Amino acid sequence: MQIISTSLALLVLGDIVGAFGSAAKRGEHENLPWEAATQKANEFISQLNITEKARIVTGSLNFGGRGCIGNILPIERLNFSGICLQDGPTAMNRADLVSVFPSGITVAASWDRELIYQRGRALGEEFRGKGAHVILGPVAGPLGRHPLGGRNWEGFSPDPYLTGVAMEETIKGIQSMGIQACAKHYIGNEQEVQRSNTFVNGTEIAAISSNIDDRTLHELYLWPFANSVKANVSSFMCSYNRLNQTYACENDNILNQVLKKELGFQGYVMSDWFATHSGPKSINAGLDLDMPGVIDAASLITGDSYFGGNITKYLDEGSVAEERLDDMIRRIMTQYYLLKQDNSNFPETDPTLLMTLAASVGQFFGIPEIPGGLVARDVRGDHAQLIRQMAAEATVLLKNTNETLPLKSPQSIAVFGNDANDPINGLYQGSNEDYEFGVVDIGGGSGTARHTYLVSPLQAIRARAERQNGTRFQHITNNALLARGDFSSLFPVPEVCLVFLGTWASEGQDRTELEADWNSTLVVENVAGRCPNTIVVTHSAGINSMPWADNPNVTAILAAHLPGQEAGNSVVDVLWGDVNPSGRLPYTIGKESKDFGPPIVNLTEAEVTSPTAWQANFVEGQLIDYRHFDSAGIDPLYDFGFGLSYTTFEVEGELGVESVSGGGNLTARTTPMNTAVPGGNPELWETILLAKTQVKNTGKRAGSAVPQLYVSFPGSEVPSGTPLQVLRGFDKVDLEPGESKVVSFNLQRRDLSYWNVDLQDWVLPAGAFEFKVGFSSRNTAVSASKALR
Repeated sequence: MQIISTSLALLVLGDIVGAFGSAAKRGEHENLPWEAATQKANEFISQLNITEKARIVTGSLNFGGRGCIGNILPIERLNFSGICLQDGPTAMNRADLVSVFPSGITVAASWDRELIYQRGRALGEEFRGKGAHVILGPVAGPLGRHPLGGRNWEGFSPDPYLTGVAMEETIKGIQSMGIQACAKHYIGNEQEVQRSNTFVNGTEIAAISSNIDDRTLHELYLWPFANSVKANVSSFMCSYNRLNQTYACENDNILNQVLKKELGFQGYVMSDWFATHSGPKSINAGLDLDMPGVIDAASLITGDSYFGGNITKYLDEGSVAEERLDDMIRRIMTQYYLLKQDNSNFPETDPTLLMTLAASVGQFFGIPEIPGGLVARDVRGDHAQLIRQMAAEATVLLKNTNETLPLKSPQSIAVFGNDANDPINGLYQGSNEDYEFGVVDIGGGSGTARHTYLVSPLQAIRARAERQNGTRFQHITNNALLARGDFSSLFPVPEVCLVFLGTWASEGQDRTELEADWNSTLVVENVAGRCPNTIVVTHSAGINSMPWADNPNVTAILAAHLPGQEAGNSVVDVLWGDVNPSGRLPYTIGKESKDFGPPIVNLTEAEVTSPTAWQANFVEGQLIDYRHFDSAGIDPLYDFGFGLSYTTFEVEGELGVESVSGGGNLTARTTPMNTAVPGGNPELWETILLAKTQVKNTGKRAGSAVPQLYVSFPGSEVPSGTPLQVLRGFDKVDLEPGESKVVSFNLQRRDLSYWNVDLQDWVLPAGAFEFKVGFSSRNTAVSASKALR
């Protein structure tokens, strides 16, 4: 039943796979009422025969059709034109004339709800323009247990609260355009090594099992997925890995009991591509759609899929009930009707998608490239402005000695590092080797994209320097040369030296070291040894160690992450002060590799002694990232939430914490379980406390502060393993010099509860909570205590 078993196929297919808008644009495409959408789905189901029912729940590669990476095939007699699913969370992968947006890790660094929403909305607009019904994103798995996780850049942050907000805003933005979002990869997909099953000498070796205790699951890894359900996400994608010894896509507890019952999820669950390992077991466990399913419509009557033609057999033998089959279809079609994707005004699929798909993966699967004079539908609109603005605002200023930045009018500038270049291997790249020369603005795998253009730092800085009459410009962008210390072409020593470092990552593999790629440390040290004003800019798919950070000649450091197609322009906007950076770290940077938590599991061949040898025991519980640093008493190099500005801020006055009228019964430890609405028990989402303080711009420039609220639970009232503090609120506040503003943080019941394993419910503990507000996890300025019961 294994259609494609090579790691190459899994890598290639993976999950296989305006101007800046205002809040007034939210909800542009109104949904059909839920009851009406369900009724339409039921009417559709009543007209289907068994073969057609199997057609709806079994995807198709359908490479001979419209070029979508996943398809639900049409049923012409019912005027159902099918459903097109497309990668990925950052852009429409493989397509031509689409925008390449900042990646998830970048927008998380913005700590800006509205920007995150607008990115989702712009993505939805482009997918709609191309005629795709489902975007395979956003990503909350991996959450980021490992700093070297190969797909961390697709997601947002190892903090569940920050990721939860980002998931919710992204989903709302996407679905406001009438496009289905898909929350993935559910759940425990925290490394790429052995993420799926493999075969060794004919023996099947099972995918790694993420062994996660119930409390950790609820309070950490499930948290942002609960936000996704609350945001009415259309679909979930179950992941490749096993969870507690059972494959995620056939795991009854995580699909039926937790997702559909406890969280009240009313959409459908699709498998990651080739992540289905059974028929009736998966169906009865809660899997609604097998992806990629079969090759084409003819294969639906054969046994080429665990679903497909086998559905009839399952019904005949009684291993699957027809009521369950109808439920699967209802979940899929209700979302289709809910977002009015059956309307005649929904765009036809761009016919060039088949050509771009063939160009990208045809060599692996024998898909012929289709000739013809078709021109791709241009859906980019004016999104470049949003991309540039978002990437600039999300840039994190980590160091700025003696106000090195913003640059004034330097008379001589030199650019160093291979990350500054235009990519020399083209604008659709797939490996670390491809990125030896070229700015890293996006990662690889199913979440990557085909650029229409890419502005490199070298290009943008040269253009900026040319606008300043008399500015001398030099560059050396060969890291091998720089690592050898060969500066023979450099004269004189520049006034400003800009070093660009890149760190590439991709689906299908994990990173192997925390340092940036291509001799980065030697490059920085050798440049700084000659230039007393060295500014380092990192374009990175994740956390980097920075052994050169304390070098006195390194006067400024900017973390720009993966900024998308406007990479050079956005960093120039920050370097010259056109944009005051307001980015804050969505993770912690340690001083040494050993400062971080558990390593990625990577067994040698000799250690694989059984088909189930791959085990990842999440013994650290909730203590990842800053929670781990806090618990272990480790001083980070740069703490979670940290970021500088070209101005200064302070928290004024005291922190007030007050109960909210109508905020529920605070005397009760638990609340009655009620899953009538998406998100589960609605009382968990009620605001019960309001925290307020005031923030002031004490500098001489306008800027944006990002005050953050951290909560410490009553120590004697919660089980061991509870983090010392957790993020439970943040805001982004624009302030003129000398201006003050009140900031408020709404605290929901869920924010102040812990998951009681024995009661299988959320418990609001007695005792005094401590509330702290500041500008990072290690820089809190005001605090207050309050007992809830």
